[in-house]
Amino acid sequence: MDIEKQIQNLRNELNEHNYNYYVLDSATISDYDFDIKLKELQELEMKHPEFFDVNSPTQRVGGEVTKNFETIPHEYRMYSLDNSYSKEDLLDWETRIKKQIDGDIQYTCELKYDGASISLTYENGVLVRAVTRGDGFHGDNVTANVKTIKSVPLRLKGTDYPHKFDIRGEIVLPYEGFNKMNEERIEIGEEPYRNPRNTASGSLKLQDSAEVAKRPLECLLYNITGSNLGISTQFESLEKARQWGFKVPSAAKIANSIDEVLEFIDHWNVHRHELPYETDGVVIKVNSLQQQEELGYTAKAPRWAMAYKFKAEQVSTKLNSITYQVGRTGAITPVANLEPVELAGTTVKRASLHNADQIEKLDIRVGDEVYVEKGGEIIPKILGVDLTKRPSHSKPTEYITTCPECETELVRQEGEAQHYCPNYNGCQPQIIGRIQHFVSRKAMDIDGLGKGIIEILYHHHKVSNYSDLYFLKYDEIEGIRMWLDNEDAGFKKNGQLQVKLGKAIYGLSQGWGNLTRAHSELIAKKIKKLQDVFDISEVPDGVDKRKFERFVTTLKKNLFKINLQEYFSFDHYVSFDLLLILKFPSSSLSLFGDNELEELNYIDEALLLNRFYTDKRFEDFIVKVCDRNRVGIQSLTAKNILKAIEISKSRPFGNVLYALGIRDVGEVSAKNLVNHFLTIENLIDASYDDLVSVRDVGESVANNVMQFFKDSKNVKIIDRLKACGVNFEIKKKKIESEKLNGLNFVVSGKFTIERDELKKMIEENGGKNISSLSKNTSYLIVGENMGPSKREKAEKENIKMISEVEFYELLKDE
Repeated sequence: MDIEKQIQNLRNELNEHNYNYYVLDSATISDYDFDIKLKELQELEMKHPEFFDVNSPTQRVGGEVTKNFETIPHEYRMYSLDNSYSKEDLLDWETRIKKQIDGDIQYTCELKYDGASISLTYENGVLVRAVTRGDGFHGDNVTANVKTIKSVPLRLKGTDYPHKFDIRGEIVLPYEGFNKMNEERIEIGEEPYRNPRNTASGSLKLQDSAEVAKRPLECLLYNITGSNLGISTQFESLEKARQWGFKVPSAAKIANSIDEVLEFIDHWNVHRHELPYETDGVVIKVNSLQQQEELGYTAKAPRWAMAYKFKAEQVSTKLNSITYQVGRTGAITPVANLEPVELAGTTVKRASLHNADQIEKLDIRVGDEVYVEKGGEIIPKILGVDLTKRPSHSKPTEYITTCPECETELVRQEGEAQHYCPNYNGCQPQIIGRIQHFVSRKAMDIDGLGKGIIEILYHHHKVSNYSDLYFLKYDEIEGIRMWLDNEDAGFKKNGQLQVKLGKAIYGLSQGWGNLTRAHSELIAKKIKKLQDVFDISEVPDGVDKRKFERFVTTLKKNLFKINLQEYFSFDHYVSFDLLLILKFPSSSLSLFGDNELEELNYIDEALLLNRFYTDKRFEDFIVKVCDRNRVGIQSLTAKNILKAIEISKSRPFGNVLYALGIRDVGEVSAKNLVNHFLTIENLIDASYDDLVSVRDVGESVANNVMQFFKDSKNVKIIDRLKACGVNFEIKKKKIESEKLNGLNFVVSGKFTIERDELKKMIEENGGKNISSLSKNTSYLIVGENMGPSKREKAEKENIKMISEVEFYELLKDE
């Protein structure tokens, strides 16, 4: 047997073993024998590099390092799903569907796995690209990392797969593998990961693919997207995907009614806890792809699919305080700061209270025991108050009347739920928030300008609005720096910064026994106050006895000299003032003046630390206990920022308008406005009636647009952006002719060419494609298997129906 054939036979055999083990969960060879064969293949490939294959099983170990993940567009958009929580929601959804679809409707029910969404592209049966969901339009290229996941086929089985297609799914981390990873981290003194979903998502963005290969990730697939797929139903696509070598969950089932859908939901609501992966609901899809096509999409989600979310987990905890955040539009959001509690695999410390009406409706007060839920939402939600545990001295919450940042008196427009700070040009969170929005991916997509860098630029007076970004110079920004606080840095209580107990123990122990982060957390779980360490009768399991005893001895010696009444520490937290005195008893008081130590407590005045912490000991200590880090703009970062800013000048007008941050103007309405008005000058001059005539632009948006352009400061900013070359016009698409000018088309059914090609021909000849039939529709182009509901509606609205051949007749020269 020649070498090339021997190598190929080994590859085929190992691929088959991988498929049996990682996809079918049925090993056909021992781990030892597999490793022997893999080693044999590696040696042959090393001796004969002329037969190298990027998709060989030997390449699964990773090793490629990616420092910057390229952002690339999805050929087919990755939509979100609408959510439902009850039978009534599903019945309403079915009613909407049946208004568009005649005849029987089947549904495919699938479990909704909680992982990181991924899109895999295959050409000629070979994996060529793996892209994260991103914003649905663009995602990050993580191909090198995904290739290390054993359940992702690098080359497909069989021969009946389409020439090119995308397949979507979730990258998940099974419970067993997740728990094993955490056991290993705890053993070496590292903090355990919080939950499988976030760990899986974070794994995809690791720079070294060899590190990804060490993680027991799996890829569960559920949707095939493309053209000329040769598939007629969703359920058939799942079966085909299994045949081609993909890991497709076997729980999927066809349902002939909503009652059968609910039976599926009820079954898995109970049995989901037996699954090896995290699940948070069921996805119901119209089974027929033809019917899916007829139903189409809204701006955000397919009309033919619905996610049913399982009832969210709930816990109760104490409300410690209510603080207020200021958004980029000036909107004030009250935030409940909670006694930390475990919920759905994460530690919950905060929950949004939304607005003053919500606080009044719940009658929520500081000190209350509250019920917290975390379901499909990222931000936990407070459901109510346990009135049986309300303290007798409790007083109703009084909503703030002035901005927590700039102290400007708040306003609340009639009919609106939220209060606003009107200090548009002088309130720091609004200014920084607007710049953040301007540089975000869906807007100007300026890479490298995260919140931390923007805060540095703002604090050093380099930017006061987003137009200033285009006037930055390398010499002015290179080397500037400041202290920044991470989200979990702590909170103030009685004027003193509170530091999490586990972090306090870890920071203090360095030099007093050198406890690890993990061991510090184990000790913190046993106590509420720092001084409770002395009441621990036995060394906590897993903690080094010698280090623990040394830490306790030194802590006791230093605490003995201090009047603890001066330092208020909340349960599970420690006063930062107390930590300073404990750690540096001889130098802290002499280092600071009378007022300076007090000023240091204010987390929102972190820059003050620059005046004091020149000593490396102090800097290291702050980083350990406060999650504070000194951040700066280094040479390479400065160059990359300026390069990204320059590139952003070519962003489409739709992105630019969205980036301006006009209140309530989202991506869709921004694109509709630019397509209608074409230039910023036309938009600025537009009347109220002009604006409300645009699709998806209602009264509120129209008023906000007009109000934005009435502000001379906003117009001046736009003039500066224009002078820098930012794009404020939309160029009409090049057209072959204007034969279809003023005509609106709806395309439905199958044709001799791709539907996208047909739509392209419409636009190239001056016509316009619209998604649904209305009185404004000029023609309905009828293809094979068009749904009867569209025909019926066209007849009812007297819309002319033409065939593909008749459409071509419209394009002929007279």
